[in-house]
Amino acid sequence: MSPLGLDVGTSRVVLAETAGNGASEEYKYLSQLNAFVRIPYSRITENILRKEGVPYSVHGADLVIHGNESERFADLLGREMRRPMRAGLVNSTEPESEGQLAEILASVLKDVTEKGRKITFSVPAPPLGATDSTAYHETAVKRILNELGFEAQSLNEGLAVVYAELAESNYTGIGISCGGGLCNVCFAYLSVPVLTFSIPKAGDYIDANTAQATGELATRIRITKEQEFRLGPSQPDKLHQVIASYYDEMIQALIEGMKESFRVSKTMPKLGRPIPLVLSGGSATPGGFVDRFQKAMGGTDFPIPVSEVRLASEPLYASAKGSLIAALSEA
Repeated sequence: MSPLGLDVGTSRVVLAETAGNGASEEYKYLSQLNAFVRIPYSRITENILRKEGVPYSVHGADLVIHGNESERFADLLGREMRRPMRAGLVNSTEPESEGQLAEILASVLKDVTEKGRKITFSVPAPPLGATDSTAYHETAVKRILNELGFEAQSLNEGLAVVYAELAESNYTGIGISCGGGLCNVCFAYLSVPVLTFSIPKAGDYIDANTAQATGELATRIRITKEQEFRLGPSQPDKLHQVIASYYDEMIQALIEGMKESFRVSKTMPKLGRPIPLVLSGGSATPGGFVDRFQKAMGGTDFPIPVSEVRLASEPLYASAKGSLIAALSEA
């Protein structure tokens, strides 16, 4: 049985598996929003959801819609989606967090019928300068996957990006995953993670602060970002201007975090040549993001030489792909 890779992100859950036989270098992906929304139960609605293949569960007098369709229903009803995860971890402020995360993971993995299959899932790095632990989150996700019948192991999310994108440099370089809850950074040398950290300024930070500044729902800010926003020299209206200003804040926080971490690290190897830096994740996908990031880096005294800054070949799937590559290497 070929193993699986799973990116358990605050915003999305992405499953990666090989297409065809296990020796193939082709991959296929399945993605669902890591979110849910409750609507009043009716038999007609339940039958339609089942007919349309929309993931849902019944809880008392409610239908709970999971995954991609939760965003559409939340937008139609003028309310926010509820999220099982926050800032990269199981959401302690959401009473249904673990139960709903289990439902979403089950919906993503429902077509995987073989029990005992190995799966490698992504976990975030601790926030920069914080003593917070990710251990409980890691244990909770592992427990859910084990209960679903999988043999689960974890992998740092930034290192997963390195595995997905930096084979040509012998897995030496910087992998960055700009997600919904966190931006995760990993500097690896010959596949060994030398430095890992995260910052909380990511997609949700942009959405929440833009919503507060404009009076819009965060769900609608998210839709605007994904469908039409780009980082250009000018913006068409106030909403886009506010989004751009928080993007600039996120980029600056990322660069400053890397500069500080590299300067204080006592384990940095001596580099014989410049290293590549790869950006991935949904928050890195707007047009102009890479150019904006390069320009911001160019205006700072970055402590190590960087040969290139580029977007991952499949930015939404890089962490899942890297998790799969790690799983295949252990098969």
